[in-house]
Amino acid sequence: MTQLEQALANVVTPEMEAVARSERLSPDLVRDEVARGRMVIPANSVHLEHGLHPIGIGIAARTKINANIGKSAVSSDTQCELEKLHLAVRYGADTVMDLSTGDEIDAVRQRIIGASAVPIGTVPIYQMAQQLDDIVDMRPEDFLEVVERQARQGVDYMTIHCAVLREHLPLTEKRLTGVVSRGGSLVGKWMSAHGQENPFYTHFDALCDIMHGYDVTWSLGDALRPGSLADASDEAQFAELEVMGELGRRARRRGCQVMIEGPGHVPMDQIERNVRKQQAVCDEAPFYVLGPVVTDVAPGYDHITSAIGASLAAWYGAAMLCYVTPKEHLGLPNADDVRQGVIAYKIAAHAADVARGRPGARDRDDAISKARFEFDWAEQFRLALDPETARRMHDETLPEDADKQSHFCSMCGPKFCSMKTTGQLRQMERQREARDDA
Repeated sequence: MTQLEQALANVVTPEMEAVARSERLSPDLVRDEVARGRMVIPANSVHLEHGLHPIGIGIAARTKINANIGKSAVSSDTQCELEKLHLAVRYGADTVMDLSTGDEIDAVRQRIIGASAVPIGTVPIYQMAQQLDDIVDMRPEDFLEVVERQARQGVDYMTIHCAVLREHLPLTEKRLTGVVSRGGSLVGKWMSAHGQENPFYTHFDALCDIMHGYDVTWSLGDALRPGSLADASDEAQFAELEVMGELGRRARRRGCQVMIEGPGHVPMDQIERNVRKQQAVCDEAPFYVLGPVVTDVAPGYDHITSAIGASLAAWYGAAMLCYVTPKEHLGLPNADDVRQGVIAYKIAAHAADVARGRPGARDRDDAISKARFEFDWAEQFRLALDPETARRMHDETLPEDADKQSHFCSMCGPKFCSMKTTGQLRQMERQREARDDA
């Protein structure tokens, strides 16, 4: 039985108990959220046997972040991707997606799953396209075989673009940037070449059977997500969303866990509308958003432009944020790009969790503020999301060991530190009160 089926049978699984401990929630609440379809626990039964630490993704849990890694046909190798995996998890990624293309995809994925205690996701059509000279040559049964092969390896969730239909393709003609989803564009090309409906839509029940067999969580991919502000919230995007809602219900009826992918590039003023519409159309299934990027003018800084949108999306109810690195739109991220992307998204997710009043979310903020006021530099570094960067920036201008005990930084110096002055002010007030009492 899948996590969803056991929750519907009123069973609290060990995975639900682990999520409850991690989230400071009751096990019964976790079970109820899974049963409602508002929380998923991506936990392939194969990966569970090899050291997976279960997590919960949903509105009742803290906001999760995903880091994408994966080699391309022209760059990187298995060792580089393992380094990215370890960096992503070290800095706080809750899940990792292996989006590898090129040769030896199965071997790369097996190494990543074996080295990961966090859930691993994939986009199976990438492997399908890699195996063929042209995606037009794909047979549905070949795709089903790829999905089953990845499930057998232990993939915990899969993004499959089942909801884009032939009737949606003309709606993209007036778009500025067309179809920007790699998987979505491949499905669109197949439909156009064959004059047939999306094979993942027509074979959806067969796909559900595979997912159910290993308790792989659906990530219903948004093939028609906007790739520019000009295309945000258009007819094509929302037409596909309606089909996602339909397929989500079908998958849950077949015992499968489901989350829904979201946009994309969206102006700040449209983010709330997008989240609310997804919640209504998709029965509050966990929303997994790609950004959203809130302005298109900053290549090289899209980890920032998207983290702004991600924080807003999480504030309005998105359950998981797919990170964006500085290399977005420019190239394959290296290890440092991964680090920067994860840190940006940990900030976005944490800020939303504090705003939403998640249990214990502000504890770290209060602890680091206390250490800052007490000039406990070592504790500040320890509590920072990126301790090495915090320490390096402090030490660039105050490098001596004695500086770690100083009651000032190089910004204010010994005479102008407001916190040091506040401490002196408080001491003076206490002395004054003592004299008055005497």
